[in-house]
This record gives sequence, C-alpha cells and structure tokens, in this order.
Amino acid sequence: QVQLVESGGGLVQAGGSLRLSCAASGSFFSINTMGWYRQAPGKQRELVASITRDGTTNYADSVKGRFTISRDNGRNTAYLQMNSLKPEDTAVYYCNAGAYITPGIPPLVSNSWGQGTQVTVSS
Repeated sequence: QVQLVESGGGLVQAGGSLRLSCAASGSFFSINTMGWYRQAPGKQRELVASITRDGTTNYADSVKGRFTISRDNGRNTAYLQMNSLKPEDTAVYYCNAGAYITPGIPPLVSNSWGQGTQVTVSS
C-alpha cells in the first residue's frame, strides 16, 4: 500500500557529503513518521534519524551535528543530508515510513521499508 523509493547513495571520500531522498507513493491517507536506518556488514540495523509529520526530529548520537533530516509533506518525501562523512558511516541506508492507510478510530496503519541504498565512505 505504501512504496518507498530511495535515491542518492554512492561513493564519497571522508569529509564529503551526500543527500539521500525517500519518496513515498501508493494508496494511503497520510505519511506519519519517516526515518532513516542503516545497516553495516555484520551489524544490526540502527536508527540514524527520524522526523514526525510536524517536523520533530531525532538523531543517533553518532550523527548529531553532521546529518540533517527533513521532509516535504506535499511530496511525501524525506531527505537525509549527510555532511562530514566518515568511513564508519558506510552502510546500506534504508528509509522507513509509518502511514495511515485509512483514517478512523482506530485507523488502519502500515509500516514500510525501502529497498536500501548503499553509502560508501572511503578514507
């Protein structure tokens, strides 16, 4: 019901920047919290940053001051601006979104994941 398509990953040198995008499409009433997660080889998937529909943000300590999450509700799109990238930021980055499929009490909700985009930071 909700499809997420990520873009913007790639290879960058340490200290460089990348901007990830996540566009939601499909049949839904509204997109609620959107988040970016990452998973490095041999490690668990971890939350990088999230943003609510009204713009409240949350960041992992490891990215505070370097990454900025934002969203465009009209386009149902979230962005992750990543600056001062480090080799330890190398991972597959996944977009996640919660949605109301239908309104009501209770609403029909969904939780969706994108296919992931590779970010590689070379030293």
